[in-house]
Amino acid sequence: MRRAETATEEMDRPDCDPVLLWRTYQQFPLVNALVSGWRGVYRDLIRPALPTTNATILDIGCGGGDITRALARRARADGFDITVTGIDPDPRAYRFASRTATGRPGAEVVFEQASSSDLVAAGRSFDVVVSNHVLHHLSPTGLDVLLADTEQLTRAVAVHADLRRSRLAGLLFGAATLPLAGTSFIRRDGLTSIRRSYLPAELRAVVPGGWRVQPRRPFRNLLIHRPDPLP
Repeated sequence: MRRAETATEEMDRPDCDPVLLWRTYQQFPLVNALVSGWRGVYRDLIRPALPTTNATILDIGCGGGDITRALARRARADGFDITVTGIDPDPRAYRFASRTATGRPGAEVVFEQASSSDLVAAGRSFDVVVSNHVLHHLSPTGLDVLLADTEQLTRAVAVHADLRRSRLAGLLFGAATLPLAGTSFIRRDGLTSIRRSYLPAELRAVVPGGWRVQPRRPFRNLLIHRPDPLP
């Protein structure tokens, strides 16, 4: 199954149907809860890296913000005093996500219309930096920029999670999301995302040193970076 590098997802088009786009954001929590595997990522990689006070997480390309909010809930339930920031350069995603920002004690959620490069230019940094289903959207240059920015933004660990391409993944996702067909871009764009995503060897071939590719079941790739410790 050759990688469909030039395929375009409908929700990435600036002139896509705004009603279907809004419904897509609304359906993300359900779909991501089923396929994204952040419970295990949080348990294995994020929670051990968080300080007990003034902890921070950055979610790059947060879309509708459901992963941002879910990470804040998990960290708060574990007793962390934390701020989770979700950023997205798309004003449509920012408008949707920012409606649900919360300032709850112990787990503040903040959304900003910004790119990773904007935060680097502002001199900001975070304990943990994550993204969900962003890598396959990027051109080779865009991927290089994201990873370089991430290295500057991260103090403890960075985890970019994405899909892992396979025919079986496409078949299962297509069948599971058939009831959503026509109600949003979830099914159509999800299948395109699978076709655009990397095999582990392909991802290893395009990332710089210091990044580790970790395949996860089912049909997931994690791209992990830990900064060098200070001397």
